Amino acid sequence: MGIVALLSAVIGSLGVRVARSTSDFLVASRTVGPAANAGAISGEYLSAASFLGVAGLILRDGVDALWYPVGYTAGYLALVLFVAAPLRRSGAYTVPDFAEARLRSPGLRKVCTLFVVVIGWLYLLPQLQGAGLTVATVTSLPPWSGAVGAAVVVVATVVMGGMRSITFVQAFQYWLKFSVLAIPALFAVVYFFSGDRTFDRPAPPEFPDRTTVQIRTDVVLQVKVPVNITVTGVVDGVAHSGASVRWETGRHTVLADSELQFGAGAPVPVVEGAPVTDADWLTPFPEGREFGLLGTYSLIIATFLGTMGLPHVLVRFYTNPDGRAARRTAVIVLALLGAFYMTVTLLGALSRLYVPQLLVSGDTDAAVLLLPSAILGSGWVGALLGSIVAAGAWAAFLSTSSGLVVSIAGVLSTDVMGSGRVRDFRISAVIAGAVPLALSLGVTRLDFSEAVALVFAVAASTFCPLLVLGIWWRGLTDVGAIAGVLVGGFLSAGAVALSLAGLGGTGALGVLLYRPALVSVPAAFLTMAIISKLTSRRRPADAEQVLLRLHAPERLGLSRDRLAERVRKAPT
Repeated sequence: MGIVALLSAVIGSLGVRVARSTSDFLVASRTVGPAANAGAISGEYLSAASFLGVAGLILRDGVDALWYPVGYTAGYLALVLFVAAPLRRSGAYTVPDFAEARLRSPGLRKVCTLFVVVIGWLYLLPQLQGAGLTVATVTSLPPWSGAVGAAVVVVATVVMGGMRSITFVQAFQYWLKFSVLAIPALFAVVYFFSGDRTFDRPAPPEFPDRTTVQIRTDVVLQVKVPVNITVTGVVDGVAHSGASVRWETGRHTVLADSELQFGAGAPVPVVEGAPVTDADWLTPFPEGREFGLLGTYSLIIATFLGTMGLPHVLVRFYTNPDGRAARRTAVIVLALLGAFYMTVTLLGALSRLYVPQLLVSGDTDAAVLLLPSAILGSGWVGALLGSIVAAGAWAAFLSTSSGLVVSIAGVLSTDVMGSGRVRDFRISAVIAGAVPLALSLGVTRLDFSEAVALVFAVAASTFCPLLVLGIWWRGLTDVGAIAGVLVGGFLSAGAVALSLAGLGGTGALGVLLYRPALVSVPAAFLTMAIISKLTSRRRPADAEQVLLRLHAPERLGLSRDRLAERVRKAPT
């Protein structure tokens, strides 16, 4: 991990040499080609949720979790169809700047600025917590040390070179992440086919060897087949110190700081709510999971449309030289993401056979980190492969966090501080990294993919309607846009806050509060359309001209560079 951080700093220094103007810091002077930009986009998009969280969810939830990688990848298909090229032709450099350019509304720009910062900070939170989990898993150091280390490296890289610098770094980090996952995946497949293990059994998974599980937080476990264990700690309200206990079929409560020892071949209890048997794990909505289809539809909407609303992804398309290059970039990204997620899915499935203890502790996000040593043993080969995977995880946090810090700093420097000059950008980058770092040290960690899916719901409910209607409908007004962004933002963010506070309840309402996109996204679109119709007199007089600029080829010379117009190559 230290080597990855050092290499990232060295590669980033290449961009520092040519980062001179504000345009270099914010959008790399719009000179990044499709292949390089696709690598950089894939590098920053494949975050802790992708590297660790997707495999962890597949380990725990089985086929129901496959919608996460499908949705994260398919989001780019919607992006390339509806947004990528027109957004680049707009000449804007942030989402708030596009909103003002399209609708001539400083008020809308301020609302968009608020949500860019909120979405960015919410997305940064699991990245920093993922860095802490990785450090704690492979070194036994406290989690806060990993979070602080990642924040310092990211902020330093952004402050030194901005977008120009992190473009090189993120492209390198994508190929590093993909390589370090492909190698253990190859070993795992060979190991699997050389044995007699199988997934399709009407029984729980089994511990391959004698295993000790440390319980870090209170957990309720489901037992399908009676199992004998050795307990040190509090189980079902009774304190034990190395006592032998037999668990019968049903639920059992284990308090934090307990230790459970299982013999080789013992059936694996799983965290309450997860599929208990391998056959259920392979079945959508096992045991008739209530309102499972409703939750899945809402997840699909959030992940398919949320990509269009992620500020750190959108800002990448401003770095392409023209709209055609932006569209080609998105197509290449689809291929890169597809290859990555196929590999992660394979590792998540094999983790159920070789690291089933994570189903007991609930730390399923650590599956990718522990799988190499579980397959190859604790010798030097397993340790080396495990360290390489940990380095890839570290790269995932650094690359995504870099893009997020750039997008937040760009908005803070241009819309809050006002000038958009390099000095203000650097100060904003420090603020952009410091706030989520403080939150990461005090907020309880969620599963990474689920935490990111909540952010996708907010993004899909705010910026997706604004961009789609702003690009494709001449009738949008500033009042309608503001109303739609606020309605979608408050519905999605409010629902997420209620569910995380434990106030969601059960049934369909509880599902929609936890995954609100099925309600909040249509509500935002309808609000924008209805209010815009009612305030049609506020439609900008140059709406036709702006839409022509968004959709006409660059060779006609209609595009503008709003950044150049605003700061005129401000000095460093």
